[in-house]
Amino acid sequence: MNDIFDKIRKDMGPIGRHHKQSHGYFSFPKLEGELGAHMNFRGKPVLVWSLNNYLGLANHPEVRAVDAQAAKDWGMAYPMGARMMSGQTKYHEQLENELSTFMGKEDSFLLNYGYQGCMSAIEALLSRHDVLVYDSECHACMIDGARLHMGKRFVFQHNDMDSLDKQLESARKLVEGTGGGILVMTEGVFGMAGDQGKLKEIAERKAKYNFRLFVDDAHGFGMLGRDGRGTADAQGVQDAVDIYFGTFAKAMASIGAFISGPEDIMMYMRYNMRSQTFAKSLPMPIVIGALKRLDMIRTQPELSQKLWAITNALQSGLTNAGLDIGKTNSCVTPVYMKGGVPEATNVVVDLRENYGIFCSIVVYPVIPKGEILLRLIPTASHSMEDVQRTIDAFKEVHAKLTSGAYKSETIAAF
Repeated sequence: MNDIFDKIRKDMGPIGRHHKQSHGYFSFPKLEGELGAHMNFRGKPVLVWSLNNYLGLANHPEVRAVDAQAAKDWGMAYPMGARMMSGQTKYHEQLENELSTFMGKEDSFLLNYGYQGCMSAIEALLSRHDVLVYDSECHACMIDGARLHMGKRFVFQHNDMDSLDKQLESARKLVEGTGGGILVMTEGVFGMAGDQGKLKEIAERKAKYNFRLFVDDAHGFGMLGRDGRGTADAQGVQDAVDIYFGTFAKAMASIGAFISGPEDIMMYMRYNMRSQTFAKSLPMPIVIGALKRLDMIRTQPELSQKLWAITNALQSGLTNAGLDIGKTNSCVTPVYMKGGVPEATNVVVDLRENYGIFCSIVVYPVIPKGEILLRLIPTASHSMEDVQRTIDAFKEVHAKLTSGAYKSETIAAF
């Protein structure tokens, strides 16, 4: 008989196996100071491009004032218990109603967290007779939701409509025998590459294949569409999305999430989503704060305008400097370079220690071997000076990488 702990100690996982060299710097770094574009890392000031604080609401004075007053009025405990039992309030209902009106859907249901809420929504929607068809680059929360599904699932190649057609043909044949239905699942904006899901093209296939469409729009809600209504609105197919998932963790700079859709389906979810039925209700300060944030998204377009001014300047500047930002058509700004994991760590150390720039690094096994992805998240709290400083630094670092200056056999020390 083997000891479970012995197995874990021998294999810490594809990323965890580097923990001794990376913990506290490349992984689990500690950013300190006021949330925003300029913070401190290991005692030094850095320009930060790693926070999903798209609209700059995290430290907006109006938001901070409402959050502080709500905490004073209610405390973090109220309401106690799950919503089905004792955690329901008129403010939770108000937020759901306002989200529904904003998204143009019949009803909405608040979720305690985005990750577990998305997983649980997928699990609740599907029976073992149903078939799930999803994009190969869906977020981990959607993949884990797919794993909870007890029936058949098919994966189509990322944003490849020919591949989707093939999988839908297989799904249709299968449900003819099981008596089930088909759910297609994709993202509004893919968080690594920044490209939008082809929602319009997918929606055009609904009549032929008779499926329902689930869209995770974590990186689209608040940034795209009319007044921030999301990616489907931007593509003109909001009505074709049957279940819309949005999070508070990005544009709204908070905690929690929601799903929107038909009233009867949302009521079904209220009674059948295990992650919500058996979990404490969102604390009142989070709900009151979300109401304020939603109001600001609706009524202060200058926040989005500033975000897109920064985004456009950053992306055009990087491209003009000869850097590869892929196919992004959102605020997410990936910068692709060539090199192994050791080279990637040397790039990051140089950026942080010598240029004072902090951004996220993505390497194998998340992306293919020999690839380096540095992901930048522009926000309304950045300035044009921040943008130019970053473009200049990335141009120099890329030249160093190409010349072999970062060549190494081991992960960089820090």
